[in-house]
Amino acid sequence: MRLTNDKQQSEFIYTYTCQEDEVSLCHLEMRALFGTESLTPVLKSPIEIAPDRSPFIKERIEVMYEGNDLPDILKQVEHLELFGASFKVMMVKINDLDPEEQIHFKNRRAIEREMGMHINGEADMLNPDHLFGLITMDGRWYFGKYVKAEAMWLRHMKKPRNYSIALSTRVARAVANIAVPVPFGVKAIDPCCGIGTVLVEALSMGIQIDGRDINPFIVQGARQNIEHFGFAGEVTLGDIADIDTSYDVAVIDMPYNLFSTTTPEEQFTILKEARRIAGKVVVITIETIDEMIANAGLTITDRGVAKKGNFSRQIIVCK
Repeated sequence: MRLTNDKQQSEFIYTYTCQEDEVSLCHLEMRALFGTESLTPVLKSPIEIAPDRSPFIKERIEVMYEGNDLPDILKQVEHLELFGASFKVMMVKINDLDPEEQIHFKNRRAIEREMGMHINGEADMLNPDHLFGLITMDGRWYFGKYVKAEAMWLRHMKKPRNYSIALSTRVARAVANIAVPVPFGVKAIDPCCGIGTVLVEALSMGIQIDGRDINPFIVQGARQNIEHFGFAGEVTLGDIADIDTSYDVAVIDMPYNLFSTTTPEEQFTILKEARRIAGKVVVITIETIDEMIANAGLTITDRGVAKKGNFSRQIIVCK
């Protein structure tokens, strides 16, 4: 059953959680998905994104009613027709209120009970037909259909083949979103795919992506990881220079000098070939290679940093 409201266009409110060293990457993903970023842990947009896509999105509310205060919302929800279905209301903890203005647990529960008394339906705390969320943002109150994100990337940590310097599944998922924010009709490739961490995350979100690597043992590992999670994706053996297919996007996790025999000349060749085969290139590097990127004919359009302790990777979006 799909409930509707009187709005001509739906609006969605997303709540975010990330660690301090993830803020740059989180904001880069926000800009890719929504075309903007928020300096608070809440973001409102007309763009509908499944919360499970992002490693940073915690919840989504599809706005049905909004008002200046709680009494405004209480009046509006009295007109909500559930046609005999059950419901549950959740007051979202994450918001943009200052610390001294936060609504604490007991008050949130009291607001939920009061909200439930104004809805014409049967409350069910365990298995409701409809789950609604209530949130404050920018001094206003919003009520609507609530969806909580499931951390799919956590499942993908348990893959059969691992590689010590591979991206974490959390970072890989963000990179996939940055590379392909709108999957429909987009064809992507990871031509230095390693054991397929980005491939698994991308395929799990319905992104059409091919993998490739020059190491036959690594290619076998990538194929095994993809098959382990029940996804279907092509991973071929070979050099990026031998690719004769055009793609919309290429993800280049640049071989690291510390662990790889790849020379700067070979890195430059990878970038030139990526520009040849794809209209958009997302480069992941532990080194500053802006000059190399420019010399390869690519233009940097956005960037972020993924940190883990003293180790950091740059995620650079190019066209």
